Amino acid sequence: MHTERDDRDGRGGHHRPGGGPGVGARATGGQGSGGLGDTHDLRHHGDAEVRDDGSALVDLAVNVRADTPPAWLRARIAESLTGLAAYPDGRAARAAVAARHGLPVERVLLTAGAAEAFVLLARALKVRRPVVVHPQFTEPEAALRDAGHTVDRMLLRAEDGFRLDPSAVPEDADLVVIGNPTNPTSVLHPAALIAELARPGRTLVVDEAFMDAVPDERETLAGRTDVPGLVVLRSLTKTWGLAGLRIGYVLAPPETIAELERAQPLWPVSTPALAAAEACMTSRALAEQEHAARRVAIDRAHLVAGLREFASDGVRVAEPAEGPFVLIGLPGAAAVRARLRRLGFAVRRGDTFPGLDDTWLRLAVRDRATVNRFLQALDQAVSLRDR
Repeated sequence: MHTERDDRDGRGGHHRPGGGPGVGARATGGQGSGGLGDTHDLRHHGDAEVRDDGSALVDLAVNVRADTPPAWLRARIAESLTGLAAYPDGRAARAAVAARHGLPVERVLLTAGAAEAFVLLARALKVRRPVVVHPQFTEPEAALRDAGHTVDRMLLRAEDGFRLDPSAVPEDADLVVIGNPTNPTSVLHPAALIAELARPGRTLVVDEAFMDAVPDERETLAGRTDVPGLVVLRSLTKTWGLAGLRIGYVLAPPETIAELERAQPLWPVSTPALAAAEACMTSRALAEQEHAARRVAIDRAHLVAGLREFASDGVRVAEPAEGPFVLIGLPGAAAVRARLRRLGFAVRRGDTFPGLDDTWLRLAVRDRATVNRFLQALDQAVSLRDR
């Protein structure tokens, strides 16, 4: 794991704020991308792979469970439309989230997706040295840059299995951001290991957007009140297929919640989104979530087993994978990705994640039949690469 420091003014040199190259970055040794000439596009996300012609492609680029939201959730959202004349009232949804995690409502903040939470944290918290553990979802760093912060990167290494070493995080870091399970590596860090990052005076942000796709949510820190400065972010996008509705939440100490709430605009979460949040906290929903997580684990195992068959073609799988996606490395990945697209499959490029380069691709887990068709397409794409 190595540290690299972004010494820019936080405005970015790219065409979109926060997404520009890390000009003047200082690397302190070890493996990873970055430094002078770093061109990671922090604002590139999986939806870009399917935005223009997604209807013609099988989507393995976006980490949202297929065939969602379920009918009962769509019905609950539809019912909420009769209340659109009134301003949103988040009290019931907030209480439902609090009860689900065994917390008082003062420790819960509803947000327009986890992405809004990153913006609130970047704007509301007064931090001197923020550190983002990469590879991971890039919005935390982009939000921090946009807010004018200088950002240090901790790059986890492929040869170490992208595993966290808490001792490598600088002691003077007063904000540390890490994903669990991590997007795009699919690594599930032990909760106890992440908790070792906590320090007096430090805010520890754990992005658990994909934790509900892990059976039993093992290694979650949601609901913990014994870890100093802990902030847990959750999203309802992935399991329930609500990316277009924008709903997530923050679990944190009351004083942190109060700071974030002051930075939030009035009525930030819509009435339909609040209805969805409340519905997803019921015992029925949680049972369905657990069933879906176990189904994902079975389908992921099938995908990984198929990918291992391509080892002689240079395909390497980041294992063990614990999220609803798998990271693979292979020579000529960009060309393979383009050929897969011509064969009808969209996959996520990996080179926009700090710590990865253009030999990496991320694959969303799909059902067995879709995986089998993808593996056949991958066989053709790799064969064409080698001609």
